Amino acid sequence: MPRYRVVIEYDGRPFVGWQRQNNGLGVQETIEQAAMMLNHDQPVLVYAAGRTDAGVHALGQVAHFDLIRDMEPTRLMSAMNAHLKHYPVSVVDTDIVSEDFHARFSAHERVYEYRIINRTAPLTFDRGLAWQVSEKLDVDAMDDAAKVLLGKHDFTTFRASYCQAKSALRTLDQFDVVRTEKLITVHVRARSFLHHQVRNMVGTLRLVGVGKWDKNDIIQALNAKDRCRGGPTAPADGLYLTGVGY
Repeated sequence: MPRYRVVIEYDGRPFVGWQRQNNGLGVQETIEQAAMMLNHDQPVLVYAAGRTDAGVHALGQVAHFDLIRDMEPTRLMSAMNAHLKHYPVSVVDTDIVSEDFHARFSAHERVYEYRIINRTAPLTFDRGLAWQVSEKLDVDAMDDAAKVLLGKHDFTTFRASYCQAKSALRTLDQFDVVRTEKLITVHVRARSFLHHQVRNMVGTLRLVGVGKWDKNDIIQALNAKDRCRGGPTAPADGLYLTGVGY
């Protein structure tokens, strides 16, 4: 059975997250349904590089699955997209990989970006696709404070209280905050992340941006290893999985 790697983009707003769930439609379910139509109606299990939460978007989610039949990659992509046309989901790249490739376990890094629109006027086109912050944000201070989180740390302060990871130790390889007019983009890269880690770090950086915290407060919060000492969780709207490295 050939194994296929697919790169997927999706608008997370209609979904309960990536994972198939009983309380609504997951992105995984739409991909599995489309793949099953190409697999002589036999069920297909799809494995992703990361399980995004409800409302979180993707520009470069990576998944893999096995099919009974052989298909040329570009033909597979076209056929998958034909079956996905009723959803805001698109397969943007496909290839055939070795049977030992695993979208999750073979990955050596995940890349996310978080989009903030810093203005007072309500969002129209970007509603649900970015976090609107009306207070003026000091991006230089945010970027400077972000750098104290680089490297290997216990990120308990920035993990969800119900995170199921066995260890809170993670190594953060990139954490940059840049402004382009009203759009502020946070770029984050690591081998793996804890549940809500990116959103909790961004929510905490907002406190720096509005002048309530400085980078010393970030250090103290990190060292406390206590979720209650961190800032609020930023909304799902602005978070995008943009790439996975292998």
